[in-house]
Amino acid sequence: MHRQTVFVVDDDPSVRDALTLLLSLHGHACAAFASAEDFLGALQPGWRGCVVADIRMSGMSGLQLQARLKEKGLPLAVVVVTAHGDVAAARQAFMADAVDFIEKPFDSDQLLRAVQAGLARVRGPAPAAADAATPTPQATHAQTPGAAPVGGTPALSPREREVMLLLVQGLHNRRIAEELGISHRTVEVHKARVLEKLGARSVVELVRLVDRNSGS
Repeated sequence: MHRQTVFVVDDDPSVRDALTLLLSLHGHACAAFASAEDFLGALQPGWRGCVVADIRMSGMSGLQLQARLKEKGLPLAVVVVTAHGDVAAARQAFMADAVDFIEKPFDSDQLLRAVQAGLARVRGPAPAAADAATPTPQATHAQTPGAAPVGGTPALSPREREVMLLLVQGLHNRRIAEELGISHRTVEVHKARVLEKLGARSVVELVRLVDRNSGS
């Protein structure tokens, strides 16, 4: 495989077929594997591109595959997909430099954007793109520690920021209430405000935003 390829690793044949069809229709070279072990057994040093891996598979999980690929240092970006997403798994994936963590049933546009970002990461950013990604002094000034600020995003209150930091660590509402000495209902209110202010639809998406903006 001498061109960039998208490697689909999923033990569900219907998902493999759907993903390879979607990606092929958008011009991507694809190769599909029924397990992480099959992919690693076929893996060649010259392969480059993006791996789309499910988390829960018989045998090695997608997160274990991601860790193995990182150890090898190959030019392969990883997009993690799962029907069983949780904050701890999302955090682990992003800590290992996943391009994205996408919950099934996934949005096709979101997946395609993640794959494009993965392929671009392997190619390396063009100078103009790198310059555009550099925060302006004004944007940098607007950021607050631990938050996931985006231009124009309302600032979080100190309590909202505390709740957010505990959420992305994988703590549940009742545990956060105990940690902060507030009621469970108050945690739910702060959580809803954090998600609304940062434009996240779930805590997993919040983890994605925080990790992207913190550079982890």
